[in-house]
Amino acid sequence: MSSENGRAGGPPAQGAPGGEQLALIRETVRSAKPPRARPRTWRGAELAPHAPVARVLVDKGLLHLDRLFDYAVPAAMDAEARPGVRVRVRFGAGERGGRREGGGLVNGFIVERCAESDFPGTLAPIAQVLSPEPVLTPGLLRLCRAVADRYAGALADIVQLAVPPRMARAEKAAERGGGQAAAPPQPPVPGTWARYPAGPGLLRALAAGESPRAVWTALPGPHWPDELARALAAALASGRGALAVLPDGRAAARVDAALTALVGAGRHVLLTADAGAEARYRRWLAVNRGAVRCVVGTRAAMFAPVRDLGLVAVWDDGDSSHRDPREPMPHAREVLLLRAAREGCGFLLGAHGCTVEAAQLVETGWARPLAADRDAVRAAAPLVRTVGDGDEARDPAARAARLPTLAWSTVRDALALGPVLVQVPRRGYVPRLACAGCREPARCAHCSGPLEAADGDSPPGCGWCGRPEPGWACPECGATRLRGRVFGARRTAEELGRAFPSVPVRTSGRDHVLETVPDRPALVVSTPGAEPVAEGPGYAAALLLDGWALLSRPDLRASEEALRRWLDAAALVRPHAEGGRVVVMAEPALRPVQALVRWDPAGHARRELAERAELGFPPVSRMAEVTGPAEAVAELLASAELPPEAEVLGPVPLPPAEAGRPRRPGSAPAGERWGRALVRVPPGGGAALAAALRTARAARLARRGSAPVRVRIDPEDIG
Repeated sequence: MSSENGRAGGPPAQGAPGGEQLALIRETVRSAKPPRARPRTWRGAELAPHAPVARVLVDKGLLHLDRLFDYAVPAAMDAEARPGVRVRVRFGAGERGGRREGGGLVNGFIVERCAESDFPGTLAPIAQVLSPEPVLTPGLLRLCRAVADRYAGALADIVQLAVPPRMARAEKAAERGGGQAAAPPQPPVPGTWARYPAGPGLLRALAAGESPRAVWTALPGPHWPDELARALAAALASGRGALAVLPDGRAAARVDAALTALVGAGRHVLLTADAGAEARYRRWLAVNRGAVRCVVGTRAAMFAPVRDLGLVAVWDDGDSSHRDPREPMPHAREVLLLRAAREGCGFLLGAHGCTVEAAQLVETGWARPLAADRDAVRAAAPLVRTVGDGDEARDPAARAARLPTLAWSTVRDALALGPVLVQVPRRGYVPRLACAGCREPARCAHCSGPLEAADGDSPPGCGWCGRPEPGWACPECGATRLRGRVFGARRTAEELGRAFPSVPVRTSGRDHVLETVPDRPALVVSTPGAEPVAEGPGYAAALLLDGWALLSRPDLRASEEALRRWLDAAALVRPHAEGGRVVVMAEPALRPVQALVRWDPAGHARRELAERAELGFPPVSRMAEVTGPAEAVAELLASAELPPEAEVLGPVPLPPAEAGRPRRPGSAPAGERWGRALVRVPPGGGAALAAALRTARAARLARRGSAPVRVRIDPEDIG
């Protein structure tokens, strides 16, 4: 080898392949993170001198493992292994030679320390204390146990919902912040609560340390966030804590802003997913440590560990967002009712509408109604119109048309005053298509899902599997042309844009939800629940289209849910005296339509409750839904020691789930055939029913190879 290329065996020249490899290796070694240290086995370690046994709730979430497990506490962990802290333990370890070995590492919480264990063998030691922060306090543990018993679920599942995931940086930041709760604020003045005869009395009772319970039918308009904030401030003024649960982040942000303006910053925290995991955990820690005594948040805030609760409040309890989609699917209203009963605090359930559960609270005398008189309702509500006989005489197609003359004229006149809201029950462009020849619903050739039309020149596609169908032909008549059967928000916005070319059209839906719209002429097309708030006095008018789509749902709650969605939209419209109008496109003689016209949600809920009482439907009775393979459902019901008064309805086969279709809670996996049974008991038998089903399901899970069976307590969609 020549001197220019270096000697054999010497270092490679810069830029040579070997040099590049060495440089890459060095850089990789520098940037590599050190491996995480595995927890010690603590084999042969000295145990804690006092209370060397820790009872741990392991995070397994299985009913047949829903109990506490004993572990030994090494002396080195004695100070940190306190009740309520997070730990890692070896679960499933076997005993060999007088010691526990093997098993997988799982997370858990220390529930208590004791001197002895009932376990006859050798205890495995705790592997690691993840954090010295006691997050599962005795009060929170008792609440989680009560919720688990209420919904026939596992305690570990409820604790997972109640305690947010650990963020180490948030714990350090909370330690630096420290601090104690601020001094109680001054009691708030009634403000717009004066419009309700019992409103000022509610605030006085809360400020005096009392615990009133009320079902509040809020007047339409933009004042409800401020009124709810004043109720929370009144509880704070008594030196107690307060908690409010809202259905979504937008509503929580409005109450947060109102409460900040009322009592100042630092007296409460906002717990929503929008804040991010670290910020949310830091705020939760401030509440858990007692530095903050008021919480405003979404569904997960129902478990917030507020100390010395004086008031729990829930807004719009009929919104489906209040029910957690994870097993055992607790509802925020029911959790807050448990907290009010167990902690002796006040309870406030507010909404523009009224659910049958709220009506039952009033009917049984557990809570008092809090509503304005009829004169105040008429002064605050917009004028609600339907297509009547006079409109049909002027426009013969008024009842059949999607946008009759009444709707067009209302929009035209209202645009001179401000923005107009258009509520459409379905999103998308044309979410349902049919054959233009025989009107047969158009189905996908691959999965039989419904065909949808996209905007533009794109061919129709399947709403389930997403496959395009450019060459579709009707299997019944052979026609190849399609027509719209149901129209969505985007198609409605397109039609209105052509009809009013000089007016801007904005859409708000699942993919993009608007927070607010300015107080100037515009058409705002929204799906239910995504309606933005109009600045200033509110919308000049609202169109509630396709009422049949809400009322024709095969569900016990169809009329209640339709009225709730209509009221929430109509409440954003300015009062009738300021020109506010609402047009609802639905059959005028129907009960929910008449309740909207009269603005009488409480009366509608009372009638619904009376009918359900006659039929034995919830909430008058307590009901459980059992779903799974038909043989498994029958076996579980046969093995369960149900209360003597229990009535079993079914089992009946469930429709098979199609591939690609979104799966609903309790429905069968794609390709499987399941059955469903309903078990109902009269009032007072709910606890025994939940306990019997929980015990039977736990025994079934303990047997390997058993088909899965799901249990839901108080299902909302019973058909």
